[in-house]
Amino acid sequence: MNRLRLLAVALMLLTTGLMLGARPAGPPEEDSAAVGFCRDMAVHHQQAVELSLVLRDRSTDDKVRLLAYDVIGTQATQRGMLLGWLASWGSGLSAGGESMAWMGMPGTGTPMPGMATREQIAGLARAAPGEVDVAYLRLLITHHLGGVHMTDGLLRAGVTGTPPEVRRLAEAMRASQRAEIGALRDMLAERERGLR
Repeated sequence: MNRLRLLAVALMLLTTGLMLGARPAGPPEEDSAAVGFCRDMAVHHQQAVELSLVLRDRSTDDKVRLLAYDVIGTQATQRGMLLGWLASWGSGLSAGGESMAWMGMPGTGTPMPGMATREQIAGLARAAPGEVDVAYLRLLITHHLGGVHMTDGLLRAGVTGTPPEVRRLAEAMRASQRAEIGALRDMLAERERGLR
């Protein structure tokens, strides 16, 4: 868990530096990868916060609760940055179209990569003690994998025309979430053994 805490602190310092050092040359186009990424990742992060708030209120596992607090703080901060950039570019939170179009993968009713369904969130809210931690860790691992997929998409498709601060944040998100996935899998395996 110390590894997760250090990663969260490092990411918070990096995001603060990004906020202070951002000097956009001009707003990206409305249909650009940068705008699409910021919109969709803001929604993606909001769900991670939602999942973590459910866990925080239902878990008795101090390590998992601490993880949830870290996710709430980190992802809410990053979401604020994404929304701030959209506002500074004159872009709204939604363009009214399909999510993930910037990555070439829109589809009617298809959720973003890693997003939990309403049923899964309801199941998390109903899970018994102990089981809630396992359910949360499984959902968070999937969520992080989806976030890495989205950052990969921006960094592949959106290098040209993407403001450097957005690129740096995407790189930081990808690195931290990749590192966290290993720690989350270890935590999950430990708790799954405890339920047997």
